Amino acid sequence: MSIRIDFAPLFRSTIGFDRMLNALEAASRFETVDSWPPYDIVKTGDDDYRITMAVAGFALDELTLTQEQNMLVVSGQKSGKDNGQYLHRGIAGRSFQRRFELADHVTVVDASLVNGLLTIDLKREIPEEMKPRKIEIAVGRSLPKVETKQIEAEKQAA
Repeated sequence: MSIRIDFAPLFRSTIGFDRMLNALEAASRFETVDSWPPYDIVKTGDDDYRITMAVAGFALDELTLTQEQNMLVVSGQKSGKDNGQYLHRGIAGRSFQRRFELADHVTVVDASLVNGLLTIDLKREIPEEMKPRKIEIAVGRSLPKVETKQIEAEKQAA
């Protein structure tokens, strides 16, 4: 049994949170059936993250890493056919595609494949114009005088 949350009231009363609310709505609809390949997400610093995926049996040229706007897509496609006759096949070799929704200003910094583990390093880099800045307050300066104009209404006799 799944619980559905209606975000419609939030759409009516908030401004600028469309992307976040759409992501929450999509996450509530999405049911993960396939959990392969297994992966970890680790926060390695204030603005640094690492995704580690177990992709045993995949070569470097069989893996694709793509970032488009705020979506990171990791996919694996086995090349060629294996002609061996298996008595037991415990190492999964099926194709996969795993999607990760990234926050604004998060980019892939590095990716490496070592010992069957695909490691993807991410960093959130907030542009200078969006970072908090201190604004100095001037002391002792007087404001220029502004002449106020009086608007007179016409008097009408009754």
